[in-house]
Amino acid sequence: MYQRTRFETASDRRQWLGAAMAVVAAGLVRPVLGQPVTAAAEEAKAPPLPALGSTLSVPAVDLIGGGRFDPQQAHGKPLLVYWWASTCPFCALQSPEMDAFWKAQQGRGLQMLALSIDRKPADAEQYLKKKGYGFPAAWASPAWRQAFPKPRGLPVTLLAGPDGRLLLAEKGQMFAEDVQDMGRLF
Repeated sequence: MYQRTRFETASDRRQWLGAAMAVVAAGLVRPVLGQPVTAAAEEAKAPPLPALGSTLSVPAVDLIGGGRFDPQQAHGKPLLVYWWASTCPFCALQSPEMDAFWKAQQGRGLQMLALSIDRKPADAEQYLKKKGYGFPAAWASPAWRQAFPKPRGLPVTLLAGPDGRLLLAEKGQMFAEDVQDMGRLF
């Protein structure tokens, strides 16, 4: 009686070798990068949007291009927090609207912090320069995000009123009219 061995065919050997390499790579990649193997794995661990009416407490962070966001500068003023990435197509559509909103609402005391989740700060900086955006932006490093985790989704828009309580929490692209309507909330 004929009995087939485990690696009888070239196809069997390739399949086994591919599976073995995937296991080895998964074990090596995570320690090297210090981050989940995929963005999807990181996103799966992200918290939901904060509840409306909850207090928004953002830690201090260095801004791209110099300066620093200090949470005290937003005390008693509306604060817009906008999570984005240079590789996000929905962010690419929403960011021009956010920049226009920022410019139009500064006179009303609006404070803004745009938080890039790009893998490297240089990617975010280059993107901002290329597009000519003027809103205050920071690179949200993985270490910084432990203190202020990005909610699930992208882009993510949070608007707190002068009292620090959330008036709006949106994930996904907002259309131009939705962005402009945020001015009615504060």
